[in-house]
Amino acid sequence: MLPPKEQAKYQIHQELGGIEMVDANFRHHNFSKHSHETYTINIIETGCQRFLSAGKNFIAPEHSIIFVNADEVHTGQSGTETGWSYRGISPSESQFNQLASDIDLTHGFAPYFHNAVVEDKQMANELRLLFNTLSHSDNLLLRETMLYGVLTRLMLKHGQSKQGISLKQTSILKLDWVRQYILEHLEENISLQQLASLVDFSPFYLVRQFQKKYGLPPHAYQIQQRLQQSKRLLRQGHKVVNVATQVGFYDQSHFHRHFKKANGIAPKQYAHQVTLK
Repeated sequence: MLPPKEQAKYQIHQELGGIEMVDANFRHHNFSKHSHETYTINIIETGCQRFLSAGKNFIAPEHSIIFVNADEVHTGQSGTETGWSYRGISPSESQFNQLASDIDLTHGFAPYFHNAVVEDKQMANELRLLFNTLSHSDNLLLRETMLYGVLTRLMLKHGQSKQGISLKQTSILKLDWVRQYILEHLEENISLQQLASLVDFSPFYLVRQFQKKYGLPPHAYQIQQRLQQSKRLLRQGHKVVNVATQVGFYDQSHFHRHFKKANGIAPKQYAHQVTLK
């Protein structure tokens, strides 16, 4: 196997608080001592990384998660002759502050990740899914929901000073307003923040309560409602290629995949079977 190229690709997601993502491959590069104003959360995808953090030496094997706290001085280099590759994200303290506040942790709480290297297969897979979603999906509800959910679970599972979650009382009427808004704007690429602002909920709190009431988080509920509307339009004789965009699927392949997963057949087959004469 060829050694990885010396490269790093960064992405800034302004709509998600300016959070930074990185996808990198290195063999010979040695990171000198440095720090970031944000947290650094990386997954080692291949190889192994050696690094110094907070005055201690660590080795992070393949598939492990690396946590570097904000403003913590650290280094980085390959732990093998063939190099290492990793993907990562850099949330800010203010983002963790907000997430902690949303679930009623101590005001101004920002986690301290005591263990610099963690082997947690479930969270590693969740991070990979998050990275893939942020890189390839333009669904704002899905992107925001996954980001807030993954960061919150990381904070509670591996951050120091974990405290109990105190759920707030919600209004059924407000959740109904959110549901109705989704139904009335199916074709729009609405954001989680838009929905939360409608009812003065925090985004993460809205996701939890919406799923509790309707069985699905907002983005998944939106997709199911789009699919239901698409079936109605197909039954009325609308062309498959037009139906996808009419209900908010701007990518035909996404529409076909979701439709077949939900209904067992492709939209064209369904239309042929049920078109109203």
